[in-house]
Amino acid sequence: MQTPNTSPKPNIIFVFADDLGYGDLGCYGGKGAETPNIDRLAAEGLRFTQFCVNSPICSPSRTAVTTGQYPARWSITSYIADRGLNRRRGMAQWLDPRAPSLARFLQPVGYATGHFGKWHLGGGRDVGEAPLPTEYGFDASLTQFEGLGDRVLAVLSAQDGKPERKMPLGVQSERLGRGEVRWEKRSQVTRAFVDGTLAFIQKAENENKPFYVNVWPDDVHSPFDPPSLLRGDGSNRALYHGVLHAMDAQLGPLFDYVRQNPKLRDNTLIIFTSDNGPEPGAGSAGPFRGAKAALYEGGVREPFITWAPGLIPATQWGNVNTSSLFSGVDMVPSLLGLAGVEAPQGTQFDGVNLGQTLIGKAQNTRTAPLFWKRPPDRPGPPEAPFPDFAVREGDWKLLVEANGTGAQLFNLKNDPGETQNLAAEQPALVKRLRSAIFAWNATLPRTAIGMTAP
Repeated sequence: MQTPNTSPKPNIIFVFADDLGYGDLGCYGGKGAETPNIDRLAAEGLRFTQFCVNSPICSPSRTAVTTGQYPARWSITSYIADRGLNRRRGMAQWLDPRAPSLARFLQPVGYATGHFGKWHLGGGRDVGEAPLPTEYGFDASLTQFEGLGDRVLAVLSAQDGKPERKMPLGVQSERLGRGEVRWEKRSQVTRAFVDGTLAFIQKAENENKPFYVNVWPDDVHSPFDPPSLLRGDGSNRALYHGVLHAMDAQLGPLFDYVRQNPKLRDNTLIIFTSDNGPEPGAGSAGPFRGAKAALYEGGVREPFITWAPGLIPATQWGNVNTSSLFSGVDMVPSLLGLAGVEAPQGTQFDGVNLGQTLIGKAQNTRTAPLFWKRPPDRPGPPEAPFPDFAVREGDWKLLVEANGTGAQLFNLKNDPGETQNLAAEQPALVKRLRSAIFAWNATLPRTAIGMTAP
């Protein structure tokens, strides 16, 4: 591991929401929920409109931002579940700890590393032998039922005639052991993660260390269980808006702590985004077609906000970058670049370093194509099955079936809602992009690799 420069290393707080739609936040046009704390980040920082995650579902999207590589390279193509379902879908039981890891790359150069929130890279249900977050380079962690180590598990409130009760997946998690477990009301779990994050940051401050910390709340993933005053009419959408409002309120003390501490404010980057599009019938994908699990923009286009008043030029505060296309796999090389850290020799990322774009000192864009593979267990409705593959190159996006048929070609600049299929008008472009998809798919493992427990 090499460090090309000796300038102060920035602190990094990466907030990764769960199933949040592009159109849900106030600063992205959302009307259903109040999100003043997140909106203030955007008003004081930068907002991006061309950020995409690398899968329309949780575990693979989280794999991409952890490794800087396409998740299918590690046989993670859908959410990690019980061992039988993982095996039937040809998936690994957990992310192989030999995979690249941003936290592991930052540790040797003095960073304190922490993870607080949903993990979903292995461990949970009936898989109790998965590696702990420490094996991926985290000094400290606190997760929930989708991981191991110390955990906060959720108690659902009494509603719909049901009494207060522990979430069944939490009960299953508790049986696995391998860490201290405590139970909190579902609507207060993010507060527990924020409290853990604040204690972690204060410890790093006392030790005079830069820090990298994941804050990955799962409020806006079902089951939606907001405080009683935020339940609205009790509909699914009202409950969703309630948990989004509550998540924003619980994140507020973390943002305020950094904002009000001059040393942290001048050298901390906060990133806010989400892992995939909204659950149908709950959140909003804004102007985009589709939702969670689909390769249309509604499944993979996400809000993306950076806040760093000491790093982003003041002339850029409150601006919107509408031109820089980038994705989850670009996070690791970009954050390494901002930290002045080189990955170990031989590490090959699918992402590129766009760190200067994240802090408003450039407006670079990804030039290499972006590829997607549909989660194998999410075929879509019978009357309109989801395409199996997609590729985006600049403004063009092609979606096809596994055998190359059913081409859907869209120009996202002119048609962000993916309503006008131009495949018949652009046969040469379809042929070239389809060939690129097949060439990319040929580089992926045919069967699950790494730590695939029996």
